[in-house]
This record gives sequence, structure tokens and C-alpha cells, in this order.
Amino acid sequence: MDNNNKGVVVPHNLPRGEMGGKQKVGQAVGKNRRVLGDIGNLVTAPAVEGKPKPQITRPATRSFCAQLLANAQAEKNKKSLAEVVNKGGQIKVPAKKKASDNLANETVIVISPDKEEVKTIEESPLSRRKTKKTGKTLTSTLTARSKAACGLSNRPKNEIDDIDAADVDNHLAAVEYVEDIYNFYKLTEDEGRVNDYMNFQPELNHKMRAILVDWLIEVHRKFELMPESLYLAINILDRFLSVKTVPRRELQLVGISSMLIACKYEEIWAPEVNDFIHISDNAYARESILQMEKAILGKLEWYLTVPTPYVFLVRYIKASTPNDQEMENMVFFFAELGLMNYQTTIACCPSMLAASSVYAARSTLNKSPVWTQTLQHHTGYSKEQLMECTKQLVSYHLGAAENKLKAIYRKFSSPDRAAVALFPPARNLSPTTTTTTTTTSSC
Repeated sequence: MDNNNKGVVVPHNLPRGEMGGKQKVGQAVGKNRRVLGDIGNLVTAPAVEGKPKPQITRPATRSFCAQLLANAQAEKNKKSLAEVVNKGGQIKVPAKKKASDNLANETVIVISPDKEEVKTIEESPLSRRKTKKTGKTLTSTLTARSKAACGLSNRPKNEIDDIDAADVDNHLAAVEYVEDIYNFYKLTEDEGRVNDYMNFQPELNHKMRAILVDWLIEVHRKFELMPESLYLAINILDRFLSVKTVPRRELQLVGISSMLIACKYEEIWAPEVNDFIHISDNAYARESILQMEKAILGKLEWYLTVPTPYVFLVRYIKASTPNDQEMENMVFFFAELGLMNYQTTIACCPSMLAASSVYAARSTLNKSPVWTQTLQHHTGYSKEQLMECTKQLVSYHLGAAENKLKAIYRKFSSPDRAAVALFPPARNLSPTTTTTTTTTSSC
């Protein structure tokens, strides 16, 4: 290049190819890059002879301004912290604490940008709102006032005991569903309930039925069967007699077949047909028993899952807190006395018979109070509703020792049953009138 052309300004931003070759990267940095002119950034090329050199101006960026502001604020905070004065007039500089310290125990200085004053975090409005929380909401406050106005807050809290608290970890107890199960039993007990059928049985009467039930109780005890089998057998017997006319000579056959069906339903090891033939002194042949079993199942349409009194007894005994073996045996004693008597079976539904047995047992054993809020809650009966049925059961206890049918009396006079039949009856519940009325109680 000619030396006369030293003062010529060569533009460095020409497109590639106009200078006849590639540009080096280093030449473009800081010298040959012209930025947009509308934001005020002016980067000039080397000065031309005879022209003044323009002044370079670089505006401050946002980040730079933010940094300046942060530095100024930090300097102001240092001066303010050094001048903090407590109420005694002493200068007090707070000590540094670790970040892991509890914020609730840390005193933090808050500098107000509007007023020249210093507040600690305990005096700030936000912290004051947090410290005023008492855990009470407007809904809870209004509910408490409503209960106080209605007098509900004065009631004792533990009127009803939680009888399932001890069985929370027992999966077989089905604590989550037990209330719903028994509500269902109460709704469906009328489906398996027996109506008065003696008027439709020309050759039978209530005394014959009592003799048969007394014998079935003895058979049940000899075979050492589950209590569920006895209650289901009597239910099957009564339901079949209510839909089928039976001659007197076949009444015991119906009882044997009913017990056989109940044992097959409830027992793990049910007695065989030959066992029933032997215990009935070969009164009936094997084929007769099997034919009667088939006839019973056909008439009942195989409907065997019914809430018997035993279903309610186990629940109501549990609700009769505190309970022991003496109390349990006394309840079963009254329940079986009620099963043997036809009028009580017809007049009282299974749940009422079970509740009345508990009431009679507690009266006999002088439990106080005789009827609790827990029992009324779980049974659904008040003591006034149970009084008539309870008096019938107590009257059966009064005459148990002189009764010719002594299977129940012998059973509950043994030591393994706590000899509860030998206890003196509850005289205060003795009925003043005969108990052979046919009035049906409301269940």
C-alpha cells in the first residue's frame, strides 16, 4: 500500500469478501464493532487528521446500578446497627448468629424506609399476627357458643363407653364395620322372626314345643356344640313349623333335622346322622332324617343366615361393662329360658330378648346402674321398653327349680357355668300378673 494513503480510514465492517480475504478475529474486538446508535453508545474509529477526537460515553447498566444501590444500603445498615440504642441509653450491637439458629429466638433489626425508627421482629405487624394465633377458628367459637346456649356443654363427655377400644388391633373383631353390621342385623331381624303358628298346628301345643326344646338343649350339651348351633336350630324349628303342618309323631324328627342343619352350618366338626339316631334311641331311620332335612331346607328356601338372639347377646354382653364370666353365664341363662317358652319367643324379637336378658341378669346380680347409657346406645332400647319382657324372664327364673323341664336349670347350676341358676331371683322385677299373655311387644 502507498505511504500517501496512511491517513485514509479503512472501514473494518465491510462484508466478507470485499477486502479480498478473511478478517482476523482479533481485529474486530474493541475497534471495528459499531453498536446501535439509538441507545447512546458511541464507539469511534481511529481519528482522522484534522478532526477532533469524539468523547467516548458508556452508560451504566441495570446490574451496575443495582450493585451500587446494594453497596450503599449495606453501608447504611452498618451505620444504623452501630447506633442502635436500647431503653437504658446504652449502645447495643447485636451479635452475629448462625443461619441454623431458630428464627423464633433471634432478634432481627428491621429498618423502616419511611421513618427513622428501629423495630425488632417481635414488634412487627406480621409477627404480631403470628403470635396471636390461639388455634381457635370462628367456626369453633360459634359452635362452642351454640352448645353453651343449648346446655350441651354441661353434659358429661363419657356417658357412652367405647366398647371396641380393646379390639382395635384385632382384625377378626372388624371394629371398622361392627356398628354397620349390627345396624343391618336390627333392620333384617324381622325377616327371620317367627309369627304365632300354634293355631295352625292341630296336633301341637306350646307344651310339646317346650319339651322338644328342653331335649334339644340337652342334646346340644351332650355333643358339646357351639352356642350358635342351639339358637339357629330353634330358629329353624320354629320357622318350619310356621309354614308346614307337622303331626305329633314327627315333631322330634323335625327337631333332630333342624339340629343337624344348624350343626352343618355352624360347626367345624358336625355330628353325623348316626349320632342323632343313637341319641334319639333309634326312633327314626337314617332315610327319614335325610328326607326331613331336605324338606326343611326346601320350605325355608335355604335361608339360614338370620340374626338369632345369640348374635345380639354377644354384643350386648360386651356393652354391659364391666362384665365377667358370672355376668355372661347369667345372661345366657335368661336367654335360654326365653327360648324354651313359646310366648316369649313370639312376643319378643331376637334383639329385644337379648337386651331383656342383659337387663334381667344385671338386676339379679345387683349391678348399678341397672341400665346404662352405653347399653341403651348399643341395644336401642330403654329400660321402659324392656320391662315387660324382663319380667317374663324373671318369672321363669322363679319357677325354674320346680319346673319339670330341668335341662336349662341343671346346665346353669353346674360349677362350669358359675352356678348362676342358684342365685336368688330379682324380686323387684317379679311380675304381678301372669306371663302367658299373647300381647306382642314392639321391637
